[in-house]
Amino acid sequence: MREVVLVGGGVMGCLSALELLQAGCRVTLLERGELGREASWAGGGIVSPLYPWRYCDAVSALAEWSQGYYPQLATSLLEQTERDPQVHTCGLLWLDHDEQDQALDWAVAHGKPLRAVDADFVYRQVPQLAPGFAGALWQADLANVRNPRLMQALRARLLQFDAFSLHEHCAVESLLRDGDAVVGVQCPVGRIEADAVVLCAGAWSGDWLQQAGLTLPVEPVKGQMLLYRMTPGWLPSIVMARGRYAIPRRDGHILIGSTLEYEGYDKRTTDEALASLRASAQALLPDLAQQSPVAQWAGLRPGSPDGVPYIGPVSSLPGLWLNTGHFRNGLVLAPASCRLLADLLLQRSPEIDPTPYLPDTRLN
Repeated sequence: MREVVLVGGGVMGCLSALELLQAGCRVTLLERGELGREASWAGGGIVSPLYPWRYCDAVSALAEWSQGYYPQLATSLLEQTERDPQVHTCGLLWLDHDEQDQALDWAVAHGKPLRAVDADFVYRQVPQLAPGFAGALWQADLANVRNPRLMQALRARLLQFDAFSLHEHCAVESLLRDGDAVVGVQCPVGRIEADAVVLCAGAWSGDWLQQAGLTLPVEPVKGQMLLYRMTPGWLPSIVMARGRYAIPRRDGHILIGSTLEYEGYDKRTTDEALASLRASAQALLPDLAQQSPVAQWAGLRPGSPDGVPYIGPVSSLPGLWLNTGHFRNGLVLAPASCRLLADLLLQRSPEIDPTPYLPDTRLN
């Protein structure tokens, strides 16, 4: 049985753990805080890049595989844990978008049911919208996942495996080395030896890898969100305009997001973001002007060049693996990223071409 240590308990760490446990590995997961409480909890959960036509084929390949996998993942987790990740297919409207031709060309190339619609369609689909929108791009099959519920379900599922060990509030202190080879980690619970150590530490990955003498261009990028409470079904679909979005949950909650701030590891919410997000909410959905947000929060995304994650082995340090750097698309890319990580680590034939994500050609 292979022994694997995963550093980081977000969606990448948890889904990687699930893939490896299902393949018969023994897995220890180390999380510096609480499982699933960083970016994986804070994000909006749209099961699509915000503007999918802007991304390279490497991101699109992971997104497309994951979009097809999410419904069965949610069904499986619900059956096994009685916790519902609430994958909600509601469609997405990009309102008055000036990249229509580019988007439609991308949709044809990738076989996506994205189409241009007029104002009549827009207001039939979402009557609550502010007046004045002339049209939109519409994709009916896009979903959102209620990411805090997803993380709860993943935690419950992982704890069902006898071969799984979880240590929260357990920051890794150093790598264990045998020459160049990585053979485990040192942490507050002691030495944990392993056949492989996988770094899934999100926004902290760049700093974490410096101890190994490697430069990983992953940095924290803060995003702030607001939450409103409306009646179930009040907002039928996700709507986006001018870089901001409103996401409906099944129980009527509406998420408004998000900011993009390069402020280091500062996760404090700000009055400036509150005012900006409230203005965006009201510009999209005027009825929200009569409501007060019920919550405001911030999370730290793992920013990376072009949003292409690092997935695979670090050959200069045998035994060290990466699954990090997903920037704004961690939730949508996670199922494919973690399947690819497991395929490579277990020397299975990968379902996705690993070439664009391999760390060796991209690390200094």
